[in-house]
Amino acid sequence: MNFKQLEAFVRVAELQSFTRAAGQLYMSQPAVSFQIKALEEDLSVTLFQRSERKVTLTEAGRLLYPEAKQMLGHYDKIRAGLDALRGLKSGHMVIGASTIPGEYLLPGIIGLFRIKYPGVRVSLRIAGSGDVLKWVRERDIDLGVVGAINQQDNLQFEKWLDDELVLIVPPGHRWLGKTISIFELVDEKLILREEGSGTRKSMFDILVKQGVDIGNLKVEMELGSTRSVISAVQAGMGVAFVSRWAAADVIEAGRVGETNLYGTSMIRSFYMVRFYPGMANYAADTFVAMLKGYNENCQKR
Repeated sequence: MNFKQLEAFVRVAELQSFTRAAGQLYMSQPAVSFQIKALEEDLSVTLFQRSERKVTLTEAGRLLYPEAKQMLGHYDKIRAGLDALRGLKSGHMVIGASTIPGEYLLPGIIGLFRIKYPGVRVSLRIAGSGDVLKWVRERDIDLGVVGAINQQDNLQFEKWLDDELVLIVPPGHRWLGKTISIFELVDEKLILREEGSGTRKSMFDILVKQGVDIGNLKVEMELGSTRSVISAVQAGMGVAFVSRWAAADVIEAGRVGETNLYGTSMIRSFYMVRFYPGMANYAADTFVAMLKGYNENCQKR
């Protein structure tokens, strides 16, 4: 039994004519007769009594008609829902992001997405990169945006956007506006993000490549957000590496200062991550395309 057979059955039952049913279904009359015959053989019953003037339902046909009508209604509703999902007229997308993209980049892009596709609900969850990768792996979210790669089975990473880690210092600090050796960092109190932070991992990776012994760093405190790190630096409690996306406004306002490093690039990247092989999510696919377009626009500036 299939939906074409049920559709042919319902049309013949309602119109009491194979000919008129064929016209509505844009099928030939023999094709409609074939669908009805196949349905009768599958159910081992006779569904219609045929006469020269009309076609009427048998007792079995009368029993099947309301059920078939309801099944076709459900099928049409499912088809309409899937069409709405494909056309992004409805749907729900859950994004997980680490602190910098989640707080400073994605909200504006999500706003543009919602203007274009108002029928799609979007949820944004923000945590450390480690937690975001866990959400992706457990399929709690449709898309992750993180600042650190942790290669694992079923996680598919794609580079999205470059970021620069900038060394910020309190106002009036002796390093303010200067360029220092990266090895001078061991002489200053350092404020870090918490374990699992993409910013922390990227910073350590860069320092280790430059030959800095992480064990010699004087870690003053570990904090759970970039905003709290910036506030601690502003209060004179130490120096810190933070994203330029997060620090640009406070540096411009003079609430913290910036220090450069000799011959050291502090560029890191943000990555889009999805579960693979994952189920189709038309909204997430479209949002990924929008993120790629945002990156292209940034590169043209």
